[in-house]
Parts: sequence; structure tokens; C-alpha cells
Amino acid sequence: EKNTAKSMAYAATSVALTLGCLAVGHLIPLKLAFLPIWMLYAAVTGTVATGCWVIAHECGHGAFSDNAFLQDAVGFVLHSALLVPYFSWQRSHAIHHARTNHMTEGETHVPHVAGTNAGDGSKKRKEWMGEPIYTVVRLVTHLVFGWPAYILFGATGGSKYGTTNHFWPYAPFSGKLFPGKWKQKVLFSAAGVFTMIGVLTWWAKTAGVLPVAALYGGPLLVTNFWLVLYTWLQHTDVDIPHFDKDNWTFIKGAFHTVDRPYGPVLDFLHHRIGSTHVAHHVNSTIPHYNAVEATNALKEKYPEHYLFDPTPIHQAMWRVASKCIAVEKKGNMYVFK
Repeated sequence: EKNTAKSMAYAATSVALTLGCLAVGHLIPLKLAFLPIWMLYAAVTGTVATGCWVIAHECGHGAFSDNAFLQDAVGFVLHSALLVPYFSWQRSHAIHHARTNHMTEGETHVPHVAGTNAGDGSKKRKEWMGEPIYTVVRLVTHLVFGWPAYILFGATGGSKYGTTNHFWPYAPFSGKLFPGKWKQKVLFSAAGVFTMIGVLTWWAKTAGVLPVAALYGGPLLVTNFWLVLYTWLQHTDVDIPHFDKDNWTFIKGAFHTVDRPYGPVLDFLHHRIGSTHVAHHVNSTIPHYNAVEATNALKEKYPEHYLFDPTPIHQAMWRVASKCIAVEKKGNMYVFK
């Protein structure tokens, strides 16, 4: 059951914490000697701001409030502030939920297939670079460039929708992902992001580019890091399969989502998005403040299907980046080779 007052309180908390970090950032001198402090500021502020991202994500799922206008207004403002096209992402993310771990219709982190140019090319790069260097390069490309590559070109999306763009649902991009009225929503979402870019441009003209880069740009990179990492690790690992159209079902996709131990601080800041993700995929309209109860119910009723990996996040991240490169079909599923 959704509680608008409670949802607004969580949204206000995330916004207040983020603005508090921004206020502290204004006290840091813009000098090279303070670069380590600025890096720490970016890590902390971007991590805190991810809570705002998660609240907007909840709005996009219809889990924030029964008041649809308020829900979309909160989601639109928070996502636009983070340069996320709210309605465009709402649509593509709904497809991600509707086709989780589907080899051709999935959205985001659809693996390459061994025997194809993409799959074999990745294997060859790993052999040429060596596993440690390849893993570092893959982590950087995914966690730094992965989000813009996805919203601009549909990178890691399934083959069904072609090359997509979350700001322009027309040629030269495919419009299949955004049918009918969704195209107008895409343009409205783009207007929100471009308005924020206008605000940032005005800020840069009045205060200089460096303060904008330090106070806003650095934290934004960290927020993008978190959102890509969550999606990647909740649906990818050496023992998590994918399915083709003849063998995929919604239940298979939802129950091949995995919960992970992010710890009490990240669970608080990010509204438990990583530690209750299975329940979120079983029913994405469950508010995050009810997700622990839903997760416990799933563990009790379906103990043989509920997935939890206790591996520390940094170890799981390295394992996924180094080992989960291309899949091959075995029986009725695709598994990492």
C-alpha cells in the first residue's frame, strides 16, 4: 500500500541530504591542493544524490503515490535535475522489468553471444589485454560511460528495438521502443533535461565552468556509477542465465534477479534498492518502505527460488566484469561461457 506522506518524507530526506552536501561543497577551496577533498566530495555527494534518483525511479514505477500527477511531478523534477529523461526512461525501464533476462527483448545488460562478432571480439580483447587490465577497462567503460551510452544509443539493450535514443524517438534512431503517445513524452522528457542543461550553462557563465564541474559534474558521475552498478549486479553473474523467446517467462526473469549485501548506510541512502531487488521485480509497484516485508515473504514462500549472493560488492563487481563476457546456449538457457 502506497503512503503519499511517507513517500514525500523519504523524497524530502534525500533532497535535503543532497543539498546539504552541496552546501558543504561550497566551502571547499577550488585549488589543486584540495583535489583529494573534491574527489571525496564527489563520492559522498554522488552517493547521497543516488537516493533522489531512486525516489524518481519509484515514481516511474507508480510506487510513490496514488496521486498520479504528484508522482510524475516529483519524478520528473528529480530525474531532470540529474539529467535523466524521466518519461523516456520510464518506458524503457518498464520494458526491462517486463522482459528481464530476455536475450532479444530485454533492456540493458543483455549479454553478447559466443560465436558472434561482439561475443568473440570481447573474448579476444580479454586474451590480448590480460584479465586484470581487461577487467579494469570494462569497469570504467560500463560504470563511467555506460549510462550515457544507453540513453543516447541504447547500448546493451536487446536487438528487438534497434538503436534507440531517449531524447529523440525518430530517424536516424529507431522509434520502436517508444510507440504512439510515448514519442511526445520522450520530447517532453528531453525538454526537462535541456532546461536543466540551460540552468547549468547559466551557472557556468556566472560562476565559471570549474565550480559547476566540481560541485555538480563530479557527483553526477558517481550517481551514474551507482545506477549502472545496481542494474548490472542485480541481473548478471557467472551463474545467472538468460533465456530466448521460446523459454523465457516473466517469473524466470524476476526470480533470476539477485539481492546483494550493500550494508546499512547504502540501504538507508538508496532506499534498499539493491538488497530488496527481487521483490521489486516480482512487483515493481511495492513502495521501497514495504520491500523488506515483501522480501521476507518471498524468502519464506519460495526459498528454492529466491536468490541472495553474500559476496562483498567489490568482489562481485570484479567477478562479473572479468568473467561475464559472452553467453552460449546450454539446454533451454544461455549461460556465461
